[in-house]
Parts: sequence; structure tokens; C-alpha cells
Amino acid sequence: MARWLKLSAAALLALAFSTLCDFRHSLILNSRLAGNGGPPKPKLGRTLRHRLEPADNDAEARPPRCVMPPERRFDCGRDRALGRRECERRACCYAPLDDSSAAPWCFYPHPYPGYQMGVLTPTLRGREAALTRASASYLPRDVAVLHLEETRQSAGCLRLTLKDPWSERYEVELPGGVPQGKSGSQDALYTVAYKSKPFGFIVRRASNGRVIMNSTVAPLLFAEQYLQLSTTLASSLVSGLGEHYTSLLLDLNWTSLTLWNRDMAPHAGANLYGSHPFYVVQEEDGLAHGVFLLNSNAIGADFVQQDTTTATYCCFLLILHVCVCVCVCRGGLAASASSHVGVHRRSPRPVRLHGSRRSDRYSAVPASYRISHDASLLVTGLPPVSLGLQKHECNAAGGSADARCQLPHGCAVERPGLREPRQSLHRGPVAIRGPEGDGGRIPPKRHQDPGISATSPPGTYQPFDDGLKRDVFIKNATGHLLLGKVWPGFTAFPDFTNPETRQWWQDCIVDFYSEVPLDGLWIDMNEPTSFVSGSTEGCPDTELENPPYTPRVLGGRLSSWTLCMSARQKRSAHYDLHNVYGLTQAFATHSALVKARGKRPFVLSRSSFPSIGRFSGVWTGDVRSDWEQLAYSIPSVLRFGLFGVPLAGADVCGFGGDASEELCVRWMQLGAFYPFMRNHNDRPNAPQEPYVFGQKAQAAMRDALRLRYSLLPFLYTLFHHAHASGDTVARPLFMEFPADPRCRVIDRQFLWGSSVLVSPVLEAGAAEVSAYLPPGTWYSLRSVSRATSIHRFMGSRRPKRSIRCSSSGSADVQRRRGRASVGPSGHRQHPREGGTRYPPAGWCGTVTTHRHCVKEPALTSAVSRRNAFFLTVALSADGTARGDLFWDDGDSVDTFQSGNYSYVLFAAGQSQVASEPIRLNGALDGLVLGGTRVFGVPSPPRYVAANGEEVKDFTYNADTKVLKVSGLALPMSKMFTVQWALTCAAPRYP
Repeated sequence: MARWLKLSAAALLALAFSTLCDFRHSLILNSRLAGNGGPPKPKLGRTLRHRLEPADNDAEARPPRCVMPPERRFDCGRDRALGRRECERRACCYAPLDDSSAAPWCFYPHPYPGYQMGVLTPTLRGREAALTRASASYLPRDVAVLHLEETRQSAGCLRLTLKDPWSERYEVELPGGVPQGKSGSQDALYTVAYKSKPFGFIVRRASNGRVIMNSTVAPLLFAEQYLQLSTTLASSLVSGLGEHYTSLLLDLNWTSLTLWNRDMAPHAGANLYGSHPFYVVQEEDGLAHGVFLLNSNAIGADFVQQDTTTATYCCFLLILHVCVCVCVCRGGLAASASSHVGVHRRSPRPVRLHGSRRSDRYSAVPASYRISHDASLLVTGLPPVSLGLQKHECNAAGGSADARCQLPHGCAVERPGLREPRQSLHRGPVAIRGPEGDGGRIPPKRHQDPGISATSPPGTYQPFDDGLKRDVFIKNATGHLLLGKVWPGFTAFPDFTNPETRQWWQDCIVDFYSEVPLDGLWIDMNEPTSFVSGSTEGCPDTELENPPYTPRVLGGRLSSWTLCMSARQKRSAHYDLHNVYGLTQAFATHSALVKARGKRPFVLSRSSFPSIGRFSGVWTGDVRSDWEQLAYSIPSVLRFGLFGVPLAGADVCGFGGDASEELCVRWMQLGAFYPFMRNHNDRPNAPQEPYVFGQKAQAAMRDALRLRYSLLPFLYTLFHHAHASGDTVARPLFMEFPADPRCRVIDRQFLWGSSVLVSPVLEAGAAEVSAYLPPGTWYSLRSVSRATSIHRFMGSRRPKRSIRCSSSGSADVQRRRGRASVGPSGHRQHPREGGTRYPPAGWCGTVTTHRHCVKEPALTSAVSRRNAFFLTVALSADGTARGDLFWDDGDSVDTFQSGNYSYVLFAAGQSQVASEPIRLNGALDGLVLGGTRVFGVPSPPRYVAANGEEVKDFTYNADTKVLKVSGLALPMSKMFTVQWALTCAAPRYP
């Protein structure tokens, strides 16, 4: 008995020792995974672990292959914390470190046994080889034979594919297909070299030999539910890998990111609504490249930044596509990336302002449903009275606040679960007419969640009953209907990978449209979200639910706040399809609206995945009403541009919490330069419509919105280029000024295209904004003041009333010489040499030789389209400028592909401005140029002529060097010339 007690005591001591070891390792692992802002390591755990197993400082006692600095270590225990025995059982090295290091204790030696590459043989598409393992790895069910395929997609884009050749696996298929370009005969901008044993690859830039990717630094692991690939990075200037609440440049100092779609309000350290496995690396000499990992499964990305920056990607998929895009200039990077995911499809004038507010008031349905009375706001050209942006009661045409303020009218009906359309809307009129003469009826936009209510008695709710008959809903592992819980209660989830589901969805939307002719759908909660994790019956205990490795996801399980991973869909298990759920719904919704309307649809999605920009815009979710989230909205929107989603924005004034007047004014001034602008907040929070604030705040907001509406022709032309070639609309400074080291890290300023710089007020009580101006001559859009910059920061004070930097709140818009734009009278743009920039607070200007078209704003974009154009020209140092205008009817589908559009080029030089219509389709008929402003005119002109006729109505400001010509009526569909003479020479009429 005593012997048995002694043995039991010894066993308990051993168990306690093992538990303490595992506890210590768990602390280190959690701290490392938490990254920036993570909780500190508990001192008690460190002390106990240090006593039990002190740091190994005797490098001489270790085998040579285990002697390496901490920053060169790659974790051999990502699945769990390992003690010495388990670590060495994996043929890895074990060397504890002191508390100051976040490096792993268990790490791979170099070299580590892995795959061996066979003969590399040519194919029609590139080259291929077989990879084999001589012995199994420590992973369960690892794959012994892999197939490597190298494909040249273009001169600058390489695709490497790794997969199991003997097993059919789910492979990501982007909906709608992505047109594949020809590789051409141009010399590749990259080279690829392979290491045979153990296998690895090295991608270099052909022009200078710089290593872009090097996977030989750590072993390639490939098993049934685990794939691990490590690589060096060309620099620490990395952006992308969304969706996360981070600055534009990622912090790579022992940090981790998880890509797994989740309904979670933006905050640090969390996986958010979308997954975009694409990143951009800025190289030291101003060049850049991008890497796209085409994978829809959960991904964990670990980074180490010391002497060499490295990244390790861990995912669940057994097919990996690594796409590397090498560009000769950063401006072509987004276009190269778009070759993998497709380009933005044109939207129906969505660049106006939208407003909405969650509310249960005036609802004719149970309180568990939400109805939002959203005014679809087209706010510009407003009289100096209160403004109403939200809470428009759809059952009273010309709702009180909107009518008083002479606001445009619209309605967005918000409620999850395609309820019977005749019951789900107010009994009064739904299609609202704006003020008399404003262009007539404005269709509503509907808020639609994917979860379909399963609570109604059989035969009473047609969408659910019909869906059951047509077998369109996701099933559980046993083949029965999977039920979750969202706003309506118990809900079923459509499987949008099923063609029959897409047809059912289309039938529902077409039927709804016959009752309520809406022009867009706002699809929400489509990560997908379920308030009960997995299902109402839980999830089975399977390998899909409990994989051998789970990245750091909120809730600790993949099924947290969503569906079971074992849920059955047409294409595969939800385990493979979770991250693409929002994308497949956006594709189905876009197609259905095209069928219903016969016109260009408007779709707005919260969940996202690569290529969603082809079908939908995206907003950044439930941001808080505070100054920090105001600032972080800029890198969030810029990242979406890099991901191929140009139509993106944040909820102006914030969604959660109460917005102060100052915050809302500043956010409205910044939001006027979001590609997608919407004022939206939650039902419990204080109203944040402009009319609830003071007169000065209203005036500042009105100015911001008028400026946005005046620039709609310019913004619309930027969206055309996004559609035609994959360009960004809102873009970071480093894409336009790659040789300027200061621009590499700036994410509190941004550009519209290549010509408008936005520098907003982002701090409470700010009396001055310090905005960086890249080299050149810049003009303030509002004050027409000029600044010549040689890598300088400019401070600017701006009153809240104006759109510029100020103590009370505003933003400034400037242009650089060499750009031109068309705009409305009364709105001053500021050119800078080589382009234009328009910041909401601070300096903005143009940085390329360009001109822009703008319009006199009105209550709706439809009315604004009929107003006169105005051209703003920012001359470069040599007196030249260029610009363009794309114009169509704003509603028809595929106008660019069918040639149903007008396109005009503008050029300035030799003291004249001229237009050249390249294509005309009648869209510009009846529209005229009403005036022009020319920045950088060195001296007062003696005369001005338009198409050979002398013009008397012009002014010149000797301080700002701006020539303003008014009273013109030159047809935009015809060539025109505006000339000025700086000497007594006779006019040179054409």
C-alpha cells in the first residue's frame, strides 16, 4: 500500500511538472499570437517555468544545425505548446530563451527533412514537377506526393500551384470567372529557381536580382488538413492581408494575423468580416510587388522582423495557389493584382451620399425584425437650412425633416429574411418623390440578410416554403436542414454555390421588385453570422470541427458565431466555403438585380473575399463613434482598394456610440472623400443627422457634400478606370510617389486617383493639421493658396465652416500644377505640378499634369448631371496639363464593353486649353462647358478667346496666379479651345 502511495505521489508530481511546462509554453504561445496590444505574460508563469527549465544559453552543447539566432527560428509547435520530448520527437530543436524574447523554443533545424523535387518538365502553360517525401512528417495524414505547377500568367505575374495529384480536392473558383490575359512574348520581370532537396523555391526580380520570395528558409509541410509555407520578405513595408484593424503598414514584429470571416466590430487583434490573402511589399528602390494566396480556408500568418523579415502561412487547404505580381512601377500593381480576381463592375452612380439608421419604429412586422428608414441621400446644392440624412419615414412622402430642408428623398427598407414583400413594407407609399423638379422618383434600397426565417407556420412564408421544395438551404452533417439563429429567430441559410439557389434567389428578388422597384440591395450578416455557434443542435465531433491546427480565431473554434464546419453545401463542406459565403451571395444578388431591373445594380456587402469588387461595394462594419476609428477608417478603405474593391467606405460619424458634433463634422468632411459615403448608426445611439447639430456644423457638412457632388464627374471617371484597367480610386501616397521614403508610411492622408490629395482633421480640438506635401507646387482647392514643396510638411488652420485644415474643423483640397479638372462654379480646386490632391483637412493638390471635369451640384445626381461642366486646369512647370472625362447614362449594363459611352480628352499647352472627343454616343448632347479656371498662369492675360470668339467675362488673381473664365456655353460633344494671350500679340484663332 505504501509503495502504491509513493508511486501515485511520484505520478502526481510528474503530472504537475508536465502541466507547469505546458502552462508556460501556452503563455508564450498566446503572447506571441496576441501580437501588438496582446496581454502581457503572467509573471508567475515565467518564474515557475524559468525555475523548472532555465534558458539554454549554452549554444556549444547544441548540434550545429540547431545553432541559430532567435529571429531565424521557425516555430515547430504551431498546433500546441511543446515540451522538450515532444519537440525532439518531431526532429526539431529545443532551446529555451529568456523572457525578453518572443521567439519559439521549439524550432526547425536547418536543413529539415522535407520534399524532394523531381525533374522539372515543360508544359503548354509553363513547367511542372513531382515532389516526394522519403519519410512521413510528424503531421497526421501527411501527403507523400505533391504536384508542382509553374504558370506564367503575364510578363509580371507568376503562379505556383501545389496540390495532391491523387485526390480530388475542393479548389477555389471565383464566381463569374476571371478573364485570363495572354502571357505574351515579353521577357518576364521575374526569375524562378528551385532547390531540389529539401524542396524550396526562390523568386527574384529580373532587373536587379532582388529576392522577392524564398521558401527555402523553412520546411514545406503538407497534410490532409494542414499546409505550411514560409518565406522571406523583400522588406518590412508590407500592406494587406485584410480584414484587420491595423495601420496601412503591418506591424511584423512577432505578430500573427488570422483570415477567417467573422461578425465582429473592428478592434485590434481580431479577425473581422472579410478575408483577403493578398499583400503588397514596398521595395527599397521605389519598386513593389504583390503576393496573392488563393485559398478560401482559414489562414494564420505569422511574421518575424529582425535582420531579415519572414512570414509563415498556415492554412487548411490541400491546393495552394501562390500568385506573385512583379511590377516596374507601383501604379501597375493594382492592375496586375486585378488580373487574378477581376475588375470592378460599374455601379449606378453610387458615389453620391447614402444615409441610414437602424430603427424598429413604424414597423408592420414583429419587433424581432428591424426596419430602417433610410434616406438615400444625394445631398448637395442645399439651402442654408437644417439637413436630414436619416430616419426618413417611408409611409409619408416628403417626410417632415427632409421636406423642410429641401433634401432629396429615398428609402431603404432593412430587415433580414425576405419576408413577404406586401407585409414587410409600410402600407403607405414606399417609392418617395423628392422636392418638385428634382428628377422625380428615387427607388428604395433594401437591407437583406441571408438568413431566411424558419419560424412561420408551413404554407405562410413563400420564400422559406419554396426554398424547402427546391432544396436550396445548407444541410447539417446528417443531410437535414441546418438551422441557426439570427434576427428573425430560427433561420435557414441559402447555399449560394448551388445554381438552383441562385435561381430561387433571383425569383424572390424579381417578385419583390414587381411590388417595390428598388435599385439596390444591402446584404449584411453574410459572413455568415449565427447567434448560436454551429447550429441550434450543435456540431458533430469530427475532424472538420476540430482540425489539428486552428489559427487564432475569436471564440477559439472555427464555428464560433457561424455555421458548423461539417455543414453540407453543393460545392463542398462549409469548412472550405465559409470565407466565400458573402462573395457567392453578392454574385447571386448582382445577377438577380440585373435580371429584375435590366439596369446596373447597386449591391453593398459586409463580408468579402477576393473578386467581390466585381459585384459589390463594401463597408467597414460596425465602427465606433470615436476619433481613433475615424483615423483607422483611412487605411481600411485604402486596403480595400489594394484588394480590388474600389467602392468602399466607413459609416460616417460611426455606427456604435454617440458622435459629438465636432467628430461628426470631421467625419463628414473625411467621408466626402470615401469612394462610398454613408451616414449610418445604430438604433440605441444619439441621432447624428446634420440637422440635429448647430448651424455652423450644418454649414460645414453642407460644404463638404457640395464639394463631393461637384467632383462626381471626376470620381465617376476614376471608377471607369477601375473598371477598365483595375486602377484604384482611393489610393495610398506610396503608389504615386514610390521614390519618396516619407510616402511609404503615410496613412493619415490619401489620394483620389493620381491627382487629389486628402489630408483630414483626425484629432479632437485640432487647431492645425500637419500634412505632408510631396515635391511640387500645390494649390488649396478652397482658398486657392499655393505652396511649393520639396519634401515638406505644411501646417494649415481651417475654420469648421470650410473644407480645409482648421481649428474648428474642416478640410482643404489642393491641386498640383500639371492637372486639369472640370468642376462647378463656386468650388475652387487647387492644382499642383503634375497632378491634383483634395484632402478634407490640410493641403491637397494635383501631382500630375491633368484636368478634371466637375459639375454644379444639385439635390440629386440625376439633376446634377444636367448642369454645366466646369474645367479646372493645373499647369505644370512647362505650361502643360492633361485630363479626361468618361460619361454614360449611369444605368445601362456593360456600356464600356458595348462602346455605349462618351470619352473626352483635355490638353493644355501654349496658353490654351483644348478638348478632343474620342468617342461620342449622345450622352453629352445638350451639355456645355460653363467655365474654366487655370492655375499657374504667370501673368495677367491681355485677352481670352473661346473657339475664336473673344470672351469678356474673365478675371485674374495676381497673388494666386489663377485665371477664371466664366459665361461660356461650349458644347461638350464638340471640340473646343479656350486661349489666352500674355503679350500684345494678335490672337491665334483656329
